[in-house]
Amino acid sequence: MSGSIIIGIDHGYAAMKTVHFSFPTGLVEYEHEPYTQKDVLEYGGRYYVVGSGRQPLQRDKTQTEDYYLLTLAAIAKELEHRGAEHTASIHLAAGLPLTSFGRDKKSFRSYLYRDGSAIPFRYEGQDYTITIQEVSLFPQGYAAVLTQTELLDEPSVIVADMGGWTVDLMRLDNRIPNAASCRSLELGMIRCIDEISEQVRRLFGLSMTTAQIESALRGSSGGMDERIRAVIHAQAGKYARNLLSAVMESGLDIRAMPTIFLGGGAALLKRHLSATDGLCRPLILDDISLNAKGYERLVGQMSRGVGHGG
Repeated sequence: MSGSIIIGIDHGYAAMKTVHFSFPTGLVEYEHEPYTQKDVLEYGGRYYVVGSGRQPLQRDKTQTEDYYLLTLAAIAKELEHRGAEHTASIHLAAGLPLTSFGRDKKSFRSYLYRDGSAIPFRYEGQDYTITIQEVSLFPQGYAAVLTQTELLDEPSVIVADMGGWTVDLMRLDNRIPNAASCRSLELGMIRCIDEISEQVRRLFGLSMTTAQIESALRGSSGGMDERIRAVIHAQAGKYARNLLSAVMESGLDIRAMPTIFLGGGAALLKRHLSATDGLCRPLILDDISLNAKGYERLVGQMSRGVGHGG
């Protein structure tokens, strides 16, 4: 492990996140070289344009090669950003929801590790040869919160990791996950965006893109009609209230203890979650790379003999 480069990757339904990058999970395959090298992965004699749109929902990410190809692209982006050699040994740090961690850990590790042999590929016209030397897996959400130790002084906190398809919930008691409290709600941001899109279509006859809706949620002024903007935020507020009701119904009392919101959904809904009545104390972590950062930090601790991973 001493010569390997630690790269943390958060394999989301809607987006792949590393410490320095976030890009959509879309993947378009071509038999022949596309007209541009931007975001193009060449692997196994095939070409793939990375980051156009998002993946169809895959409850088991190991059933197709898509997330493996996206992993190669994420590694290439990080190596280039860090100025590292394109021939490298990689210690891959990734995660799974705590609700399925025990069930899926072995298969997901095998999916990413393969046989540990050298993997040649090209990304954006550059040659890479990497070796996945080790794969460490951690509970997502929990790994992210561990980067924010000052937030964990409360005896009990709720953690809500708001991803594309799911919102993964857990309660931490004295910084330790309470396994019985873990839930995964299929109420991720894809649901919110789709509901907003439908409402805008119904009221204005417009088909807005996900990028437009997300820009409005982030507060970008742009040239959008104020009536449309108002509908987007009204619908987002409704989604936030419905989500908090679902959290309560799952047995986690948001009125009794602080709730830490993180992930891509928390970044987009920051203003709506902060303004929601009934929350004891919402803590919004809008850095979408927190899981990836947490994974890398935990592997670093392992290498120094502090703590342990999955």
